Amino acid sequence: MEQVRGDRADDARPLPRRVGAALTGAHVSITTDSVAAEPSSRAGRSRTNRLPAGFAAALQAAGAAAKRGLGDAILAELVQVRASQINRCAFCLDMHLALARKAGESEQRLDLLNSWAETEGYYTPRERAALALTESVTLLTESYVPDEVYEEAARHFDEPELAHLIALITVINTWNRLMVARRIAPGGKPW
Repeated sequence: MEQVRGDRADDARPLPRRVGAALTGAHVSITTDSVAAEPSSRAGRSRTNRLPAGFAAALQAAGAAAKRGLGDAILAELVQVRASQINRCAFCLDMHLALARKAGESEQRLDLLNSWAETEGYYTPRERAALALTESVTLLTESYVPDEVYEEAARHFDEPELAHLIALITVINTWNRLMVARRIAPGGKPW
Protein backbone atom coordinates (compact mmCIF):
# COMPACT_ATOMS: atom_id res chain seq x y z
CA MET A 1 0.00 0.00 0.00
CA GLU A 2 1.40 3.41 -0.98
CA GLN A 3 1.71 5.91 1.89
CA VAL A 4 0.71 9.54 1.35
CA ARG A 5 1.35 12.76 3.22
CA GLY A 6 -1.25 15.38 4.03
CA ASP A 7 -4.50 15.23 5.94
CA ARG A 8 -6.77 15.44 2.90
CA ALA A 9 -6.83 13.36 -0.25
CA ASP A 10 -6.32 16.43 -2.48
CA ASP A 11 -2.99 17.33 -0.77
CA ALA A 12 -1.76 13.77 -0.76
CA ARG A 13 1.58 13.16 -2.45
CA PRO A 14 3.39 9.83 -2.35
CA LEU A 15 6.08 9.41 0.28
CA PRO A 16 9.31 7.68 -0.62
CA ARG A 17 8.76 3.92 -0.08
CA ARG A 18 11.30 3.64 2.78
CA VAL A 19 9.70 6.57 4.67
CA GLY A 20 6.17 5.35 4.04
CA ALA A 21 6.99 1.87 5.34
CA ALA A 22 8.44 3.27 8.55
CA LEU A 23 5.35 5.38 9.22
CA THR A 24 2.63 2.83 8.51
CA GLY A 25 -0.15 3.25 11.08
CA ALA A 26 1.46 6.15 12.95
CA HIS A 27 1.69 9.93 13.04
CA VAL A 28 5.01 11.40 14.09
CA SER A 29 5.20 13.91 16.93
CA ILE A 30 8.46 15.84 17.30
CA THR A 31 9.48 16.49 20.89
CA THR A 32 12.69 17.75 22.42
CA ASP A 33 13.96 14.31 23.38
CA SER A 34 12.97 12.02 20.56
CA VAL A 35 10.59 11.19 17.76
CA ALA A 36 7.55 9.47 19.24
CA ALA A 37 4.98 7.53 17.23
CA GLU A 38 1.30 8.08 18.02
CA PRO A 39 -1.52 5.81 16.90
CA SER A 40 -3.17 6.96 13.67
CA SER A 41 -6.58 6.63 15.33
CA ARG A 42 -5.97 9.96 17.08
CA ALA A 43 -8.15 12.53 15.33
CA GLY A 44 -6.65 15.71 13.90
CA ARG A 45 -3.14 17.00 13.95
CA SER A 46 -1.15 15.95 16.98
CA ARG A 47 -0.09 18.71 19.37
CA THR A 48 2.80 18.75 21.75
CA ASN A 49 3.07 20.86 24.88
CA ARG A 50 6.81 20.46 24.86
CA LEU A 51 9.21 23.22 23.99
CA PRO A 52 12.90 22.80 23.20
CA ALA A 53 15.06 22.63 26.33
CA GLY A 54 15.77 26.09 27.68
CA PHE A 55 13.44 27.84 25.22
CA ALA A 56 10.73 28.81 27.73
CA ALA A 57 13.34 30.00 30.23
CA ALA A 58 15.06 32.11 27.58
CA LEU A 59 11.76 33.72 26.54
CA GLN A 60 10.82 34.35 30.18
CA ALA A 61 14.19 35.97 30.85
CA ALA A 62 13.93 38.12 27.70
CA GLY A 63 10.41 39.22 28.63
CA ALA A 64 11.41 40.05 32.20
CA ALA A 65 14.43 42.07 31.00
CA ALA A 66 12.27 43.97 28.51
CA LYS A 67 9.68 44.80 31.20
CA ARG A 68 12.39 45.98 33.61
CA GLY A 69 13.96 48.13 30.90
CA LEU A 70 10.60 49.65 30.01
CA GLY A 71 10.05 50.50 33.68
CA ASP A 72 6.23 50.71 33.49
CA ALA A 73 4.35 47.57 34.57
CA ILE A 74 0.94 48.78 33.40
CA LEU A 75 2.21 49.82 29.98
CA ALA A 76 4.00 46.48 29.62
CA GLU A 77 0.74 44.64 30.32
CA LEU A 78 -1.28 46.87 27.95
CA VAL A 79 1.19 46.08 25.18
CA GLN A 80 1.04 42.34 25.90
CA VAL A 81 -2.76 42.34 26.09
CA ARG A 82 -3.05 44.23 22.80
CA ALA A 83 -0.69 41.89 20.94
CA SER A 84 -2.55 38.90 22.39
CA GLN A 85 -5.88 40.35 21.21
CA ILE A 86 -4.53 40.77 17.67
CA ASN A 87 -3.05 37.26 17.64
CA ARG A 88 -6.18 35.77 19.25
CA CYS A 89 -4.14 34.07 21.96
CA ALA A 90 -6.61 33.20 24.71
CA PHE A 91 -3.91 31.83 27.02
CA CYS A 92 -1.77 35.00 26.93
CA LEU A 93 -4.80 37.28 26.95
CA ASP A 94 -6.12 35.64 30.12
CA MET A 95 -2.71 35.83 31.80
CA HIS A 96 -1.91 39.43 30.89
CA LEU A 97 -5.39 40.75 31.68
CA ALA A 98 -4.97 39.30 35.17
CA LEU A 99 -1.47 40.80 35.49
CA ALA A 100 -2.74 44.19 34.27
CA ARG A 101 -5.48 44.16 36.91
CA LYS A 102 -2.94 43.16 39.56
CA ALA A 103 -0.71 46.07 38.48
CA GLY A 104 -3.65 48.45 39.00
CA GLU A 105 -5.10 48.84 35.50
CA SER A 106 -8.81 49.76 35.37
CA GLU A 107 -11.47 47.47 33.95
CA GLN A 108 -12.72 50.27 31.70
CA ARG A 109 -9.36 50.78 30.01
CA LEU A 110 -8.92 47.03 29.59
CA ASP A 111 -12.43 46.78 28.12
CA LEU A 112 -11.64 49.55 25.61
CA LEU A 113 -8.14 48.40 24.69
CA ASN A 114 -9.27 46.63 21.53
CA SER A 115 -10.39 50.04 20.19
CA TRP A 116 -7.78 52.25 21.85
CA ALA A 117 -7.33 54.34 18.67
CA GLU A 118 -10.97 55.49 18.82
CA THR A 119 -10.95 56.26 22.55
CA GLU A 120 -8.97 59.47 22.85
CA GLY A 121 -8.58 60.58 26.44
CA TYR A 122 -8.46 57.07 27.90
CA TYR A 123 -4.80 56.41 27.10
CA THR A 124 -1.86 58.78 27.43
CA PRO A 125 0.06 59.87 24.31
CA ARG A 126 2.93 57.61 25.46
CA GLU A 127 0.59 54.62 25.79
CA ARG A 128 -1.00 55.39 22.41
CA ALA A 129 2.45 55.49 20.78
CA ALA A 130 3.33 52.13 22.37
CA LEU A 131 0.02 50.60 21.28
CA ALA A 132 0.45 51.85 17.70
CA LEU A 133 3.95 50.37 17.62
CA THR A 134 2.60 47.12 19.09
CA GLU A 135 0.05 46.85 16.31
CA SER A 136 2.60 47.62 13.59
CA VAL A 137 5.17 45.13 14.87
CA THR A 138 2.51 42.46 15.44
CA LEU A 139 1.06 42.94 11.95
CA LEU A 140 4.40 43.18 10.10
CA THR A 141 3.17 41.15 7.15
CA GLU A 142 0.53 43.78 6.38
CA SER A 143 2.61 46.95 6.17
CA TYR A 144 5.91 46.84 8.06
CA VAL A 145 6.34 49.54 10.71
CA PRO A 146 5.42 52.91 9.18
CA ASP A 147 8.00 55.67 9.77
CA GLU A 148 5.41 57.89 11.47
CA VAL A 149 4.55 55.13 13.97
CA TYR A 150 8.21 54.55 14.82
CA GLU A 151 8.94 58.29 15.03
CA GLU A 152 5.97 58.87 17.35
CA ALA A 153 7.19 56.09 19.63
CA ALA A 154 10.70 57.60 19.56
CA ARG A 155 9.22 60.92 20.75
CA HIS A 156 7.82 59.23 23.88
CA PHE A 157 10.55 56.70 24.66
CA ASP A 158 14.29 57.21 24.92
CA GLU A 159 16.49 54.85 22.93
CA PRO A 160 16.92 52.16 25.64
CA GLU A 161 13.19 52.26 26.48
CA LEU A 162 12.27 51.95 22.81
CA ALA A 163 14.61 48.98 22.44
CA HIS A 164 12.99 47.32 25.46
CA LEU A 165 9.50 48.08 24.13
CA ILE A 166 10.29 46.48 20.77
CA ALA A 167 11.85 43.49 22.55
CA LEU A 168 8.73 43.10 24.72
CA ILE A 169 6.46 43.23 21.66
CA THR A 170 8.63 40.62 19.96
CA VAL A 171 8.61 38.32 23.00
CA ILE A 172 4.82 38.44 23.46
CA ASN A 173 4.32 37.75 19.76
CA THR A 174 6.55 34.68 20.11
CA TRP A 175 4.58 33.48 23.14
CA ASN A 176 1.28 34.11 21.31
CA ARG A 177 2.39 32.00 18.38
CA LEU A 178 3.64 29.20 20.62
CA MET A 179 0.36 29.06 22.55
CA VAL A 180 -1.93 29.38 19.51
CA ALA A 181 -0.01 26.80 17.45
CA ARG A 182 -0.24 24.29 20.29
CA ARG A 183 -3.83 25.27 21.19
CA ILE A 184 -3.01 25.98 24.82
CA ALA A 185 -6.21 27.24 26.46
CA PRO A 186 -6.44 29.60 29.45
CA GLY A 187 -5.38 27.69 32.54
CA GLY A 188 -3.62 25.08 30.38
CA LYS A 189 -0.08 23.88 30.90
CA PRO A 190 2.15 25.88 28.52
CA TRP A 191 5.19 23.54 28.79
